[in-house]
Amino acid sequence: MSIDRFELVRTSFGKKAPAVDLPDKKASEYFGERLFNRAAMRKYLDPQTFSALMECIDKGHPLDRATADRVAGGMKEWALENHVTHVTHWFQPLTEGTAEKHDSLIALDGRGGVIETFDGSSLAQQESDGSSFPNGGIRATFEARGYTAWDPTSPVFIQEDTLCIPTVFVAYTGEALDYKTPLKRSIKAVSDAAVPICRLFDPAVNNVKCFLGWEQEYFLVDEDLYAARTDLMITGRTLMGHMSSKSQQLADHYFGAIPARVAAFMRELEVEGLRLGIPLKTRHNEVAPNQFELAPIYGEANLSNDQNQLVMNLMNSIARKHGFVVLLHEKPFHGINGSGKHCNWSLGTDTGRPLMAPGRDAMGNLLFLTFFVNVLMAVQRHNDVLKASIASATNAHRLGGNEAPPAIISAFLGRTMTSVLRKILTVPSDTPIEIAGRKGRSVGLIEIPEIFVDNTDRNRTSPFAFTGNRFEFRAVGSSANCAGAVTTLNAAVAEQLLDFKQALDKELAAGKTLQVAVMDTLKPVIAKIIDVVCFDGNGYSEEWLLEAQRRGLDVETSVPEMFKAFTTPESVAMFTRTGVYTEKELGARNEVKWDIYTKKVQIESRVMVRMAVNHIIPAALEYKTRLLKEVSLHQQVMGSFDGCGTELDLIRRIGAYIEEVSDRAEAMRLARKRANTIEDEYARAVAYHAIAAQIEELRRPVDKLEELVDNQLWPLPKYRELLFIS
Repeated sequence: MSIDRFELVRTSFGKKAPAVDLPDKKASEYFGERLFNRAAMRKYLDPQTFSALMECIDKGHPLDRATADRVAGGMKEWALENHVTHVTHWFQPLTEGTAEKHDSLIALDGRGGVIETFDGSSLAQQESDGSSFPNGGIRATFEARGYTAWDPTSPVFIQEDTLCIPTVFVAYTGEALDYKTPLKRSIKAVSDAAVPICRLFDPAVNNVKCFLGWEQEYFLVDEDLYAARTDLMITGRTLMGHMSSKSQQLADHYFGAIPARVAAFMRELEVEGLRLGIPLKTRHNEVAPNQFELAPIYGEANLSNDQNQLVMNLMNSIARKHGFVVLLHEKPFHGINGSGKHCNWSLGTDTGRPLMAPGRDAMGNLLFLTFFVNVLMAVQRHNDVLKASIASATNAHRLGGNEAPPAIISAFLGRTMTSVLRKILTVPSDTPIEIAGRKGRSVGLIEIPEIFVDNTDRNRTSPFAFTGNRFEFRAVGSSANCAGAVTTLNAAVAEQLLDFKQALDKELAAGKTLQVAVMDTLKPVIAKIIDVVCFDGNGYSEEWLLEAQRRGLDVETSVPEMFKAFTTPESVAMFTRTGVYTEKELGARNEVKWDIYTKKVQIESRVMVRMAVNHIIPAALEYKTRLLKEVSLHQQVMGSFDGCGTELDLIRRIGAYIEEVSDRAEAMRLARKRANTIEDEYARAVAYHAIAAQIEELRRPVDKLEELVDNQLWPLPKYRELLFIS
């Protein structure tokens, strides 16, 4: 063996938590100290520049070059005081990660020396190679120019010695090449569509904000054991491995005491997050062994999404210091829970009114129901593209099993809200909508219980669940950029609100009161959704699959087919009408999605075949040879094979599994060879979808061999070793 698996396990168990250099002050005293936040802006900018920058951030007003230069000057002073030597435009290309190119702050001074310099042009815009990142054909090698442009609404931050400027990333021809640009467009689209409706209830509303609270699940594995697993290193998941006798069936890990090494990692991660202004709030053990979760306080969507990307980067670097590797793959281990990133989503006005929670009076409740119902209608109308927004080669392994929601987008409302919607259909449109217990009478009212959050149960099988004052989009994958799902949801909601406002205007033009007009417009919408997208039952059941299909919900399970939803006429109309994507951008992104899907499955297939041929078959043959020698020796000494039944049975079974592994590996290699000749991205992705199924078929005989081959000979760390090191 090239590695001593047992020595790796022994040393992994012996590791101690390293000392963490924690601040000797309260979190409130160092929160945001590495952010150029409003406090820093006030200190380093003159009042006129600060005021202009606030107008830009809060109201979208442009910054002129002179103001940008003054902002850059203040940033430079702050950065140098914090020992910064480099600057980068930090952006989110279509790789699901982040990108950065560091430039030093020095320039020649003309006298043989250097000076530190940073101006408005360096702050506002830089050029990047647009053809080297996934772009779906928008940029070719011979026309590679792309630009990164500063996003003032997301604070500049310091990492190590580098000033990081959050930016959008667009092509020379203007198309978005990133996740941030469409997200910002979708946030504006929702606001533009929602404000006219809100002003009917409150004329003071000028803006509607989109909020996001993410819950990041992840696994930790010991770095030495990780390095001994080629599949983990290259694909992020175990392509083979038999389940441990004990895994999560006792539910003893969930919310259990956090192991010392893990707690030390979590403490350092939280400190670094707080320094960067990320309000990390929650940490705990998740259901599966060595699975954990962290979550921040709810925040504005664009900033919150940036913070999630930053946290994922921090997790990877800090974990290494503690002897761990973070696994963000949605299903790194077969047979136990996968990891998601629950995206808690809501809307609220700039006057402080939450739109996903009941109000303080009848009209406030009517406003809440208006947005509540229209969100559900948006989810129903664009059921297929919402599912496509969370689909990936990696998330496909998670959806539908072990607490992950199924690959059918339905909405859980709970009994309370379901009964409210059904009652609305049966009462006169002028019936007040009140909070139960808020007034002394209840006859004739549509009542929403006062303790509202507690009256909404949870459904862990629902991909889109109402949880009292927000919707929880549970289907988003652990490794994904939240912006993909949130952008699509925002666009769908914006389109539905535009249509609702048009219908409402007709009712108001007929002379109806606002209450009656809204109710008369809502009732047909409620009637369409209540028995279609709304589902409070068990999303794992076979009956739900058939029922969802009968209701007309999308039940497609092939990821390449799911992606086609982005370019249907209905989706193109939605995205272009709301200004979130152009038709060209949608086509390009699908090309990127198919290409990434193909390459991820291709990599897994290559790794699987090589591990089967180079690791598994040799180990199995070695054990089979030992057994054959034992049987041969027995026959020579005893004169017969009597008493060798166990050995002979093992030899036959191992031989059969070796043949199956070899045959399946060769079949998959040939299938991959054929698929690689296909030029069309979609067709190639479809071919690789079939190869993805072959990977699982090859896994079965490999895992059977793990049960049979001598433990001393097995070349890979096993699940019982990977999952119980802490």
